[in-house]
Amino acid sequence: MTHRLPPSADISRSARVNRTGRGALSNPEGRFETRAAERIDDGWGSLDEALPPLATTVMPEMARSIISRNQSPDIPFEQSINPYRGCEHGCLYCYARPSHAYLNLSPGLDFETKLFFKPNAAAQLEAELSRPDYRCRPITLGANTDPYQPIEKRLHVTRDILEVLRCFHHPVTIITKSALIERDVELLAEMAREGLAKTLFSVTTLDNRLKRTLEPRTASPAARLAALAAMSGAGIPAGVMVAPIIPGVNDSEIEAILERAAAAGAISANYTLLRLPYELKALFEEWLWTHMPLRADHVLNLIRDIRGGRLNESGFGKRMRGGGRYAELIAQRFRLACRRHGLDRRSPALDSTQFRVPTAQMDLLD
Repeated sequence: MTHRLPPSADISRSARVNRTGRGALSNPEGRFETRAAERIDDGWGSLDEALPPLATTVMPEMARSIISRNQSPDIPFEQSINPYRGCEHGCLYCYARPSHAYLNLSPGLDFETKLFFKPNAAAQLEAELSRPDYRCRPITLGANTDPYQPIEKRLHVTRDILEVLRCFHHPVTIITKSALIERDVELLAEMAREGLAKTLFSVTTLDNRLKRTLEPRTASPAARLAALAAMSGAGIPAGVMVAPIIPGVNDSEIEAILERAAAAGAISANYTLLRLPYELKALFEEWLWTHMPLRADHVLNLIRDIRGGRLNESGFGKRMRGGGRYAELIAQRFRLACRRHGLDRRSPALDSTQFRVPTAQMDLLD
């Protein structure tokens, strides 16, 4: 069954090029593009034809710097590294999608099919950590796109970064929704024994049907929880992120996700509410009216309730948790569920005092 999108979705039929196994339903131009393309029916019903699967392209992007510094008071870390631009996981709600517009690419299907990796990431990181004025603070991997997305299996950019951090005795936090992290369990366990590593697993839903449309190329919920259990079993502190909580879509699962995560060995929990910056508003509305047409108006009204009457709120202090009665109810439910399952404690702090620059010259890319 097809449903007509409301004008507020702001994506024309000509831009909708839904492909099997992808999160976004269209590929609209980014906000900085000066030209627009439009698909036109040739009279033979070409716009209604089923399209073949959309291939993923991966291109190198040499990094001039690798450590990003954070200025936001809403984010609990000062430094991060993004091994990749774009993410094949295809999570429809990803707040990083609008960043593809800076590359003159679409935050829609381009974000999940036109990917960039940083082949010199490890060498650049080694150089930056070796600077005399470098001050050690924990680094987060996975703040923007997933460091263990599918292409990591063959490119090993994240693995190379971790090897450098281990040699420098540098603390790291990893955020992922991929089971591929289990590949590095021995390395991370070694670092964790020195207080240098911890992991956070993002679990959005336990419903495989919802997962298939909302975050199509991620690991299944069961696989993520199994990976969390593997980390915990190896002595690597593991927490759960219920992120994002989407009012009217997955908020009914908060308690169940926390219960399952605690049973798998999680020792801490956190959450964020759905954010819809820039082009993401229209992409989300399009997904919502396509997959949940009878619920769409209700969901959008709930989002406006937590966002001061809008679909997005970028101000510090509210962009992660929202405001209003519904946001307060979610916060209360989350707090009570964490207390019930022993997740209402802080994750252990990482140790920055062991950092040192190796005396021998390293060649980590061989």
